[in-house]
Amino acid sequence: MELRNQLESPLFTHFISDYTQPVGPDLLGRTEDFFRWQESRRETGLWPFSRSLVAAPEAECGVRNETGVARQGLNFGSQDYLSLSTHPEVIATAHRAIEQYGLHSAGSAMLGGNTTPSLMLEKALAEHLQMPHVALFSSGWGAGFGTIAGLVRADDHVVMDALSHQCLQQGAMAATQNVTRVPHLNNRAMRRKLQEIRAKDTRNGVLVVTEGLFSMDSDVPRLEELQAICHEYGATLLVDVAHDLGSLGPRGTGVLGAQGMLGKVDLVVGAFSKTFASNGGFLATRSPAVRQFVRTMGGPHIFSNALLPTQAAVVLEALRIVRSEEGEALRQKARANILALRGAFAERGIKCMGEPSNVVPVPVGDAKVARLASKLVFERGVFANLVEYPAVRVRESRFRMQVMSSHTEEQARHAAEVVHAAIEEARSLVNPQARPSRAARHEERLQAEV
Repeated sequence: MELRNQLESPLFTHFISDYTQPVGPDLLGRTEDFFRWQESRRETGLWPFSRSLVAAPEAECGVRNETGVARQGLNFGSQDYLSLSTHPEVIATAHRAIEQYGLHSAGSAMLGGNTTPSLMLEKALAEHLQMPHVALFSSGWGAGFGTIAGLVRADDHVVMDALSHQCLQQGAMAATQNVTRVPHLNNRAMRRKLQEIRAKDTRNGVLVVTEGLFSMDSDVPRLEELQAICHEYGATLLVDVAHDLGSLGPRGTGVLGAQGMLGKVDLVVGAFSKTFASNGGFLATRSPAVRQFVRTMGGPHIFSNALLPTQAAVVLEALRIVRSEEGEALRQKARANILALRGAFAERGIKCMGEPSNVVPVPVGDAKVARLASKLVFERGVFANLVEYPAVRVRESRFRMQVMSSHTEEQARHAAEVVHAAIEEARSLVNPQARPSRAARHEERLQAEV
C-alpha cells in the first residue's frame, strides 16, 4: 500500500508514548503491540532510529538502518562537534593508553578503578572550569542522574527547566516527589516557584536544574540572573554543559565562559560524548565535601565501573586540543559551517531554532510530514536525526542536525537543500490540496527574481 494511503494509520498517528503504559498480566507478551507498530515503521522506511555507522563519524560516511539498507552520504547526525574522534593525536593517545593500561578499568572508582589518566583528567577539568573538585562518571547520563539522586532527599525540592535532559528529570524523580518543571528559560517563573517553596518550607533543600545549551532548541539560559535568584532563596543551581563545553565559548569554556560564570555556578555536570571523543561524564563543584558525598551516595559512580583508562586519556588529550589555538580554529571552522547551514535554510524560508551552535534544529511541525521527510532525506544521502513526540511536543517535530568542524560550507548548503526539498515533498504528499508552504513560496519568489 502506498504511504499516502496509510497516513491515518497508526504508522503515522501513533507515537512511542502511546505504548509506554502497557497493561495485562503477561509482562513480556504485552510488549507485542509496540513491536508490531515499530516493525511496520521499519518495513516502510519510517523508523529512522537505531541506525549504525559503518566507519568513523566523519563528514561523509556510510550509514545502515535496522533493516540493513545502507547509504553513503553526508553525516549531520553525529555528536563529534570538533571532529576530535578522528584527530591523529587523539587516536595516537588512545593507542598509547591501551598499551600502557590495557582495555579495562577493572573496578569502580571507589574500588580500584581510578587510573593515572583519570586522576589527571579530574585536575585538568577542575582548571578548565575553575571548579577545584571534580568527580568522574562512566557516562554523561550517570553524571546527571547520580549527582541529583546523590544530593537530593525525599523532603527536598527540585525545580527544573521543563526541557531539562531526561537524565536530570529521572534523577530528580528518583530522589523526591517534590519536582516542579517551570516554563523553558523563564527566570520569572523560576523566581515565583522558589518564593512559593520558601514561603512554606525553609528547612529543606532546593535544587534548581538547567542546561548550558539545550540540545533540542539550541538556546541558553541567563545564568548570572538565575544564580542570583537561587542565592536569594537559598537554592542550589546545577547546570548541565553536555552540549556546549568544548565546542563554544572562549577556549572552549562553553556558555559558562561566554557569560562570565566560570567558577560561579554551584554545580556543573557534563558529558564527554559531544566534543571530547569519548563516553563519560563529570560533576564539578567548589566543595570537597560535595564531591565526596556524591561519589559515595551517587549510585552510578560507586556501583558502575570507572571510566576506562583509554577513555580518560582520550578526553584529556581532547581537552588539551580544545584549550589550544588549534581548538579555537576548529571552533571557528565549525561556526562557519553552522552559519552556512542556518543561512541556507533561511534562504529557503526556514528559520532554524535557537542560537548558532553545533546543534541546528530545523522545525517541521506535523509528525506525518517529518516521518516522510526523514525517509526521503536518508534515501537521498543526508543523515539527520528526526526528533518527534515524546522528545518534543506533538506538533513540534524537527530535524536535529549536528554540525562538525570537518564539514565544509558547501556540504552544509547541500544538506539544507536536500532537507528542505524533502520537507516540501512530504508536505505535498500529506496534504496535496494545501497551498504551498511559506518556504515554498519564498523559493518561488527567489527563482522568479533570478
